[in-house]
Amino acid sequence: MMRTLPDLMIEPVVRMALAEDLGRAGDMTAQACIPEGARMKAAFAARKPGVLAGIDAVRLTVLALDPKATVDVRLSDGAAFEAGAVLAVVEADARAFLSAERTALNLLGRLSGVATLTRAYVEAVAGTKARIADTRKTTPGLRALEKHAVACGGGINHRFGLDDAILIKDNHVAVCGGVAQAVRRARAFAPHLMKVEVEVDGLDQLDAVLALIDEGAAPDVVMLDNFSLSDLRTAVARVAGRITLEASGGVDLTTVRGIAETGVDVISVGALTHSAPVLDIGLDAL
Repeated sequence: MMRTLPDLMIEPVVRMALAEDLGRAGDMTAQACIPEGARMKAAFAARKPGVLAGIDAVRLTVLALDPKATVDVRLSDGAAFEAGAVLAVVEADARAFLSAERTALNLLGRLSGVATLTRAYVEAVAGTKARIADTRKTTPGLRALEKHAVACGGGINHRFGLDDAILIKDNHVAVCGGVAQAVRRARAFAPHLMKVEVEVDGLDQLDAVLALIDEGAAPDVVMLDNFSLSDLRTAVARVAGRITLEASGGVDLTTVRGIAETGVDVISVGALTHSAPVLDIGLDAL
């Protein structure tokens, strides 16, 4: 599925990354070696198979240094590709293009790596009801782009920040004096459109949450943190579809299928963004 992210959300990241790379005096190598006015054509090509994310970051990076450049995008974000695939072809001022090259490749490789790893998790749970979600364990400054990459890989986004949902964690519970007290306070505070989620670390805490259903104070989502497979199955049976269940903790590609088969609705995976390897993408002069 084709995915897009507004340029307005990408441009600040591109500007920051270019400023970091160009420093105070610009690309000294390009200025020293490349004749002024020289032009070049090159292709961004995949060295390994993967899922594309970040192609608009490439376009905006090139155009930031050469507004007259031609960027021929061959694939859209969300597309799968094989090794050797040409992702985009650029014709631009040579000095400008070579100065933009590393920033463009860094963003493209990083985001495609996230999308590719996400796709592997999504495929691992195929045929179950579970959906794969990201977390807030993102690279500072890159959250919007990395969460976009997760969506490109077929995953879903958890909350973007602290302001768009209430997620009660163990330390909140400790300060409030108990899981039920924390959820009641959250429910009383939350606007009518805001979801409330609570993390529980055992079946006893889950039972305390389920007791809130009769009060009309139950959360929308319960996060089952580091539950065994047996306890996950028990939790699914006890909840019986009344509350969305999210499993987290101890999730990797060797365990995610078993977790999904317990019947949980969502599996959140921090590794999608904090541990995704950069996908190998190169720039080949034409």
